[in-house]
Amino acid sequence: MSRQVKFKGSPLTLVGRYLSRGIVAPDFKVISAELKEVCLSEFKDKIKIVNFFPSLDTPVCDLQVKEFNKKAAGLSADIVVIGISKDLPFAQARFCHENGIKNELVFSDYRYSSFGINYGVLIKELNLLARGVVIIDSNNILRYIQIVDEVTNAVNYEQALKELEAVISAPASLRPQEELPSHCKPCEGQVASLPQDKINRLIAAHRGWELIDGKKIVKEFKFKDFIEAKYFIDLISVIAEEQGHHPTITVIYNKVRLTLSTHAAGGLTDNDFIMAKLIDGLGYAG
Repeated sequence: MSRQVKFKGSPLTLVGRYLSRGIVAPDFKVISAELKEVCLSEFKDKIKIVNFFPSLDTPVCDLQVKEFNKKAAGLSADIVVIGISKDLPFAQARFCHENGIKNELVFSDYRYSSFGINYGVLIKELNLLARGVVIIDSNNILRYIQIVDEVTNAVNYEQALKELEAVISAPASLRPQEELPSHCKPCEGQVASLPQDKINRLIAAHRGWELIDGKKIVKEFKFKDFIEAKYFIDLISVIAEEQGHHPTITVIYNKVRLTLSTHAAGGLTDNDFIMAKLIDGLGYAG
């Protein structure tokens, strides 16, 4: 599934996970001006407005940060406004100091592209973030997504604020009922593998994955060349490291073969199917 934005009319490819309203918002890891790692989970129980943009060195991005900083001044302490780009933290710190940005927290995605990958807004050709806004409620549910079609255009502030008002009126929506958790769980102590009936049910819901010996699942992906294959692996590596669950990866030129299994259980656990779902969420056909 190819997703695109445009830059001065020319199409660009968005990579990363495809998200929709109503899901549990993925965690992400960005870098502060002090070069410390900061995660979304650090702002739990708050309403989060996350605005993202390509670079502070452009007038539209400059204005975007200033506008959200201004609007944040009138918001309650239960709301946090976050700005994210791939500008270096030093440049972000200088910009915030020179422009009096005190009501908005600005972070960099330069080190891991974690926000870009987890929210599907990393521009492949430029290795920059697209432009847009997401709103996440106090129960960590993704309530609003706006990705600007033309990168050089401004976000729709009026629509974003209207959506924010709706979230403020109902700040904690119910979490969706799903068979699998949204994040892999660390393997601690004795870990049991899944019963066969659950494995059969889950494998049926994961298109393209093949069950091998009842103990592992495998999927193969084919790309144009080795560079494209490696790029796919780079995306997976960020997600796998954050999830603490790593597939076995075999690369033969333009083919990537992924094998998922939980060694501590000697077979399959929920973690394997969670990783399979996250990998499939990147939109690459097997």
